[in-house]
Amino acid sequence: MRFAALGDSLTQGIGDPVPGGWRGWAALLAEGLGETGQGVEFRNLAVAGALSADVHAHQAAAAAEFRPDIASVVVGVNDTLRRSFDIRRLAVRLDEVCALLAGGGAVLLTACLPDPGTALGLPGPLRRPLARRQQAVNAVVHALSLRYGTVHVHAADRAWTGDRSLWSVDRLHPAERGHRRLAAAFHRPLAERGLALGPPPGREPLRPPPTRLSGARWLAIEGTGWLVRRSTDLLPQLLGLAAAEAGHRARGTSRRLDERAEEALREALEALPRTRLLHGFVPRARMEG
Repeated sequence: MRFAALGDSLTQGIGDPVPGGWRGWAALLAEGLGETGQGVEFRNLAVAGALSADVHAHQAAAAAEFRPDIASVVVGVNDTLRRSFDIRRLAVRLDEVCALLAGGGAVLLTACLPDPGTALGLPGPLRRPLARRQQAVNAVVHALSLRYGTVHVHAADRAWTGDRSLWSVDRLHPAERGHRRLAAAFHRPLAERGLALGPPPGREPLRPPPTRLSGARWLAIEGTGWLVRRSTDLLPQLLGLAAAEAGHRARGTSRRLDERAEEALREALEALPRTRLLHGFVPRARMEG
């Protein structure tokens, strides 16, 4: 059994420290793929800060050369924090990555993810533009999950975002409990397909969950700095987006911004090559929370 993990810091394992580095949900899942005594060859190609362009340009080729039986493609949050965010380009890149890996025989793993603005508790005018972008990314990923028959996890649902024990003090990456839960969510359908032969990862962490005090301290000292560092090219644009958001809200015309985002999403999905459609799925715009 060969398992390749593609993506960013979430898949790299940040939030789940172990001696010598990070572990994370993908490594936990790998432990439960093979039967006792059977090895699983696991390669974690994910890199903190990676964009969909990085996965497309670098990680996908390395994964394809590895010829995995299972490949996870979980990326997109960092794209929402860039000035160059383009949902159409992201959709095309992810479709090509999925086509490459699925064409090599891999079963794909995908996930919808929470938006960073909500996770950080940003004010509404700053939060809503980022949320709108992440909703579009999630809609693309959901469409591709149907297109390629992936094992898909809705990690943007309230069951995930509302459970504080699942998240590290930065509120952006899962804590050990969250990584374990994500690994278990993928393990279950893989076991049903006969692809996970070992036991599921344990749900209880070996370390205590973060306290509210530690989370508040991190947000006060590091949280804003993280956002500034991660979105240096976006910040001037984000302030403009926030001003536009506030203006539309004051005039009661916020729906116009939603409609523009929905139209961009619709065009992105319609731009995908129809020759790769699987399972009879025809892309349609779908905005997910």
